[in-house]
Amino acid sequence: MHIHPLVTDSATLANLCARWAEADFITVDTEFMRENTFYPELCLIQVADVNEAAAIDPMAPGIDLAPLLELMTANDDVLKVFHAGGQDLEIVYNLTGKTPHPLFDTQVAAMALGQGEQIGYSNLVDSWLGVQIDKGARFTDWAKRPLEPRQIEYAIGDVTHLAAIFPKMLQRLKKTGRGGWLDQEMERLGDPANYANDPEQAWKRVRAPSRKPDVLGRVKAIAKWRELEAQGKDLPRGRIMKDETLADIAGHPPRKQADLAKVRGLSAGWAGNEIGARLMAALADAQPLSDDELPPRDDRKPGLGKDGALVADLLKLLLKIRSRDIDVASKLLARSEELELLAAGVRTGLPMLEGWRYEQFGRDAVDLVEGRLAFAVVGGKLKMTRSVDVEEMA
Repeated sequence: MHIHPLVTDSATLANLCARWAEADFITVDTEFMRENTFYPELCLIQVADVNEAAAIDPMAPGIDLAPLLELMTANDDVLKVFHAGGQDLEIVYNLTGKTPHPLFDTQVAAMALGQGEQIGYSNLVDSWLGVQIDKGARFTDWAKRPLEPRQIEYAIGDVTHLAAIFPKMLQRLKKTGRGGWLDQEMERLGDPANYANDPEQAWKRVRAPSRKPDVLGRVKAIAKWRELEAQGKDLPRGRIMKDETLADIAGHPPRKQADLAKVRGLSAGWAGNEIGARLMAALADAQPLSDDELPPRDDRKPGLGKDGALVADLLKLLLKIRSRDIDVASKLLARSEELELLAAGVRTGLPMLEGWRYEQFGRDAVDLVEGRLAFAVVGGKLKMTRSVDVEEMA
């Protein structure tokens, strides 16, 4: 494989992208810093196919990233391969308003191959290639220039290893017939809505102090205000106001701006400055949440009750057994919330009751809830058995 250590000019990048556009797939990784900014600061982009790899410097003066971004978001013939690519996709979305497609995430694929729910990159490389990665450059300040050769070599290794792993992983998925299991997960990962910072929805990330509509209305108003302030200043949300302070103000709103000086976590200057005034204006405009907006209660189990909660626990045990038997991450089969809803009587709209998930787990889950499946100990191991004479047991 030919390695381009660091691409800093537009012509070289455009030529690379033209060749990558003919590939069946490319592997992609990014290095970024976000400790001091709202939006992640893109510092390096690594791309490889089976023939050549490069580290691209997006901070190089005058470099035009348009050919690369077009390859990522507008070329449907080239599969884009990431590992745990959520933050990489966020960066592309911030630059283009789109996400890379079609895409493949090796961490998600590893779930279907029995490698756990969140296998790390170094463990993935070790398990598939028998290569131990030197982690010495992990904590590099990627925004600092010039980058050292060992830092660039480390960064490019992320995509060259992935380019070797992906065909092996694809072959294993085809052999086991599990490739189709991943379609929905990849579609979910690539949904642009995951990466849009909508100020109107920012309150959902905050642990609310109560479920009172007026308190939650203030949480929504303050979270929206904080999101806009953070975006406008390109600062992390916590630099504007920490969640704990936000929740405290929502639960015990100050009557006047001068009272902000008494709020723990705020500078006394907020009692008279412009940012404090904007916060008070946001509080003044806050409206109680409507019934439709109110989040579900903590148990999230409508009508479940104590017996239903025990049924949900049995479903979780069934999920553990089934994921072990077929060697797949349980999270890929079903999520805890789905099990609770099934135990509460829900039979529609659950992913586990559709397609391959139904065949592998959902059918048995319904049978367990409805009394057609039971637990048994056989040879010292917990297994499932079909119930006989269910009517007599009722």
